[in-house]
Amino acid sequence: MSISLLEKYLPENCLPYLKKWFGDYVIHIKITRGRNSKLGDYRKMADKSHQITINSTLQPPLFFFVLTHELAHLLAFENYGHRISPHGVEWKNTFRIMLLESFAVYDEDLKSIILKFSKSPKANFMSSPDLVRYFHIEDYEDESSYIEDLDIKDQFIYRKQIYIIEEKRKKNYLCIQLDTGKKYIFKPLARVEKIS
Repeated sequence: MSISLLEKYLPENCLPYLKKWFGDYVIHIKITRGRNSKLGDYRKMADKSHQITINSTLQPPLFFFVLTHELAHLLAFENYGHRISPHGVEWKNTFRIMLLESFAVYDEDLKSIILKFSKSPKANFMSSPDLVRYFHIEDYEDESSYIEDLDIKDQFIYRKQIYIIEEKRKKNYLCIQLDTGKKYIFKPLARVEKIS
């Protein structure tokens, strides 16, 4: 897919950055249906080309952010070799530089969040409460809540199943599915429907 075909998914003024980062690499971009498990993915292919997949349902600034994240993998591996950790120091430094370089692309109300995130980039988008709140605020109905906003012993619905919060463990929450009695760990920013 050519860079220009990506334009409908991207915020304005980001093509110069992408052209620079894409360089002469052969990169196959696949736009996928929304996936619950991940926003994007990077792989080096057997023929030495690169494949990046990104969810089509992302808002343009988030699409660009995720594309930057995945391109940082490509550039880190190419610059430091393939023995580096996928989300190690080399990737973090590469991603940080790319975020700061393309800082002007982001809306004013997002810039402070990007700046804060760039100080210590995380591998998982869900690890940044500020980014999660910023990009998901319009995606959910009013009856949904972050699990961190509920209390111990509160009941909630997640994917049509009823759970009860048993305890908080460090940052995460241990919850019991009422039908099966099985225990599950939930991240603090999981979106759930509180049962009143």
